[in-house]
Amino acid sequence: MSQFLSDLSFLSRYIIAIACAVHLAFFAMLWVWSKRDLKGIASFVEDFTHGMKHRSVLGATGHLSDQIEAFIADINDTLENHNNQENRAALLNRMNILDEKRRYLHSMFFDTCYNISRTMIEAYPLAGVLGTILAIGTAMQSSQTANTVSTIVDNFGDAIWSTFVGLASAILLMFLNSFLEPPFGRLSENRQHVREMVSRAKRELSFHTGEQV
Repeated sequence: MSQFLSDLSFLSRYIIAIACAVHLAFFAMLWVWSKRDLKGIASFVEDFTHGMKHRSVLGATGHLSDQIEAFIADINDTLENHNNQENRAALLNRMNILDEKRRYLHSMFFDTCYNISRTMIEAYPLAGVLGTILAIGTAMQSSQTANTVSTIVDNFGDAIWSTFVGLASAILLMFLNSFLEPPFGRLSENRQHVREMVSRAKRELSFHTGEQV
């Protein structure tokens, strides 16, 4: 048992480093996932506004999130302007053609994955401390009483590496998360705004069509 704990404490730094590499790869996957969904939402909203005479189109350097919000503002303006029958008819036609139940409009799974990856950053310092405690505990268990302190001091240099790797991994992942959190939050807002826009368009345009009939 003592040998197992000794091996585990020695390997803990490598286990933490491998976990950090996997965590980085998972963040990269979330980034690619978010970019794909953002492009899908932008394409959907652009198709929804197809046929409208006046719609906001940002320059090539404009962010897709800003373009989505501009298209949503155009649609909401059309819904509020009951005199603009041509644009309202174009919206109704696109609403009847497009299927708004797209996978990229459902954010539960993405938000869950991101929340897990963000929360697990806090585990790295704890794992590092645990590896160091294992190393010290193993040294105390395997040493005679008279030599315990000297053995711990001799092994402390190796034991502290687990804490170092854990803290370094946490700092790296927190730094990366600080870049990813704003665009991920903006993506969730875009999804919510598009869902609200589609729901409002279906409700108001269908009601208006029913009145005309």
